Amino acid sequence: MLSVLHHPNLVCLIGYCADGDQRLLVYEYMPAGSLEDHLLDLPRGKTPLPWFKRMKIALDAAKGLEYLHDKANPPVIYRDLKSSNILLDHDFNAKLSDFGLAKLGPVGDNSHVSTRVMGTYGYCAPEYQKTGQLTVKSDVYSYGVVLLELITGRRAIDTSKKNKEQNLVSWADPIFKNPQRFNELADPLLKGDYPDKGLNQAIAVAAMCLNFDASARPLISDVVTALSFLKDGTDTIELIDSPSESSISGCSSYYKHDKMYASDREREVAEAKEWGMSSRNGLMSRSMR
Repeated sequence: MLSVLHHPNLVCLIGYCADGDQRLLVYEYMPAGSLEDHLLDLPRGKTPLPWFKRMKIALDAAKGLEYLHDKANPPVIYRDLKSSNILLDHDFNAKLSDFGLAKLGPVGDNSHVSTRVMGTYGYCAPEYQKTGQLTVKSDVYSYGVVLLELITGRRAIDTSKKNKEQNLVSWADPIFKNPQRFNELADPLLKGDYPDKGLNQAIAVAAMCLNFDASARPLISDVVTALSFLKDGTDTIELIDSPSESSISGCSSYYKHDKMYASDREREVAEAKEWGMSSRNGLMSRSMR
C-alpha cells in the first residue's frame, strides 16, 4: 500500500527484499526517532519538547492523515495512530509510519468497513471497539488521543498512575468541562511556557476529536485548518473560547449524549472550519498588500 502513497508527512518506502522466505521493507531513515521518545517518560535531564514544536508535530501528523483520508483514492484508514508511530527527522518534521494495519476505506454508498478490531488499547475509537465498523472518524479519535498526549505529556494508558488517572481520556473528561481547570492539562514539564489561548484552542480541537459520537467529530481537514494557526504562535485566532459542555459531553463512554448535543457539536465544527478559512483568507490578503 505504501508504495503508491506519497506525501511529505508519510515515511518513504525506499525498497524491499523478497528472497525465499525472507521479507524486508526498507524505509527512509528518521534520525530523531519517534514522538514517544521525546514526549513520554523522559529521562531526567532531557529537555522536553517546547509547545510550538509540539503543535508543529500535531499539524504534520494531521496533514499525513488528511492525505490518506482525502487525497488517496480509495481513502485509506490508518488504524494505528499513536505516538510511537509518528517518526521525526533532524528538524522534527513528523511522518506517519508502520502501515501494517492500514485499511482501504469505504467507497460508494458504504458508510464503513467491517473488520476485526485491531489497534492499540487507549487509542481505538469506542464505536470501532464495540462494533468493528471502521471509518475515517476512527482515525480522528486516535488523533485526538495523540493530541492530548502532546498537550499533557501523559501516556494514553499509564498503569503506574492512580486508578482514575490511568486512562488519559477518562482523566481529561471532567477538566474539558471546566475552562478554569484547563491549565491542569498542560504538561508540567513545560513550566507554563505556552500561550494560554493556544492551549485553550488545542484543547478545543482535542475535545472535538475525542467525541464519543463519531458523526460529531470534525473531519481531519478541519483539524489541519485549525492547527495551522497554532504551530508557531504568529496568529492565534479564536476558535472557540473553550469546548462547551455540548461539544465534549460525549467524549468518553462515561458521558451520555443525545441528538440535541450532536447538533450543537456539528454547528461548532462548522464554525471552526469557517473560522479557519476566513482567517487564512485574511492572512493572504494582508500579505499581498
